[in-house]
Amino acid sequence: MTNELNPGLIVILGALLVPFLPGRVLRGAFMLMIPIAAFAYLRTLPMGDFGQMELMGLQLQTLRIDKLSTVFGTIFLIATLLGVIYALHLGDWVQHTAGLIYAGSAIGAVFAGDFVTLFFFWELTAISSVFLIWASGTANALSAGLRYLVIQVGSGVILLAGVLMHYRATGTLTFGAMSTETLPGTLILIAFGIKCAFPLLHNWLANAYPAATVTGTVILSVFTTKLAVYTLARGYAGTEILIPIGVTMALFTVIYALLENDLRRVLAYSLIGQLGLMVAGIGIGSDLAINGAVAHAACGILYFALLFMAIGAVLHRTGTAHASKLGGLAKSMPLTATFAVIGALAAAAVPFFAGFISKALILSAAMKAGHFWAWAGLLAAGAAVVIHTAIKVPYFAFFAKAQGEPGTEAPANMLLAMGLTAALCIGLGVYPEALYSMLPREVKYQPYTTEHIITQLQLVCFAALAFVLALRFGLFPATTRATLLDSDWFYRVPGRHLAMIANRFRSFTWEVVADGIVKGASKTYHALYHHHGPDGLFGRTWPTGMMAFWTTVTLGAVVILSYL
Repeated sequence: MTNELNPGLIVILGALLVPFLPGRVLRGAFMLMIPIAAFAYLRTLPMGDFGQMELMGLQLQTLRIDKLSTVFGTIFLIATLLGVIYALHLGDWVQHTAGLIYAGSAIGAVFAGDFVTLFFFWELTAISSVFLIWASGTANALSAGLRYLVIQVGSGVILLAGVLMHYRATGTLTFGAMSTETLPGTLILIAFGIKCAFPLLHNWLANAYPAATVTGTVILSVFTTKLAVYTLARGYAGTEILIPIGVTMALFTVIYALLENDLRRVLAYSLIGQLGLMVAGIGIGSDLAINGAVAHAACGILYFALLFMAIGAVLHRTGTAHASKLGGLAKSMPLTATFAVIGALAAAAVPFFAGFISKALILSAAMKAGHFWAWAGLLAAGAAVVIHTAIKVPYFAFFAKAQGEPGTEAPANMLLAMGLTAALCIGLGVYPEALYSMLPREVKYQPYTTEHIITQLQLVCFAALAFVLALRFGLFPATTRATLLDSDWFYRVPGRHLAMIANRFRSFTWEVVADGIVKGASKTYHALYHHHGPDGLFGRTWPTGMMAFWTTVTLGAVVILSYL
């Protein structure tokens, strides 16, 4: 085995030491050093395949350094550092440890060169991240965490089945380009699709992320789905079925984001929609489209983390993230409001913010590849994002008429994390070459053309006008507490009834079987007692002569049979 170590293992090993460090200051300083040390180590690694080892006769490659894995590993490490800063005020070592193991697992997965290593980190992300949900300590968090864990582990089981079939058919475990024309390739795509929140497989995200802790939601928004985007870009670039899947993801979540009252759930649905752009870009498969998907993943990590940080700070200070109970917080939380607006501008893809430089790549790639309907659907979804994320979230939290008590400004560490994330959102928007130079394909692209700027500004302005008019004339969905039915209703509600029916059938069957066993045992006992009891045929005393007679008869029968 070669000596190079997967950078994700540095984060995981560091996380295991966190519970044993005394004092919050020392623990915080150590946690800050973990992603910095992993990043410094990553910078020393050359491009190539490393970490070859043999395990039970299987040839593994635990470390693959190329431009695709490096860009995801880099943004994951940056997000890990920002997440640690955001959570420094916590004294809960369980959340700190779980969050770092989760981050390290995702980082380890993007550098995995074989399916076995990928599967190990894939499952570790599921097991470690669920503690960020359960840490909330509520009944809702417990049930949401259980559903999340079942679905995430189920994704791993499907992945393992596909990998085993793939190895049997090809004799290799190398993680590379896959095909949906084979059963193993299809199974592996489904496993990736579950983590990427494909339509009808997305409910775990909308249920789990808002149920997590304030800091846990920020960490969750970064890794699981973007790891899935990485695996799709690695294994299924150019798979055309991903184009309609991505467009559907971008469009179908719009109505939920518009109607939802919980602002963290609004962001969760918006996150699914933005994943749709990345999936569609991967499906298009051109160099420009792949670069766009990867760039949008990196930018999306930043501006969604910033938005979740801002709403998390609101929840931390006011105790709620429901739009119907907020408003007017810009006065008491001006810095948090400012950072939320910056995140909203980046999500809206306003020029000179991060979202603009990545979304333009995907839309341009769709047009150049002749996918007009996909381009139109993604453009419409972009307009909706302006309304339900870029405007709705900051407006109802910070600028609408106050519906609750005013909060106080977020803790200093939260503000620092938000400030650094906001600076990155602006920095990448102003200087896109910093990101473009890291992208996996060699493509020269200039986002700041007159056409791109005017088109996007028109889209943002018309969407903002639509929001204002809808709000003015009472057409915008009211911010009231309500339960929105999603596609998981079809397996949660009927499934619960089926489980109740199955339980009743089990109880009835058990009663019938148990009653039959008792009655059979009773009849057997009485029969044995009748024949072998004191007064039974075989239990009473027999005369000696009678016994001699039957002995002679038996002996004679044996002699006759011996001659036959």
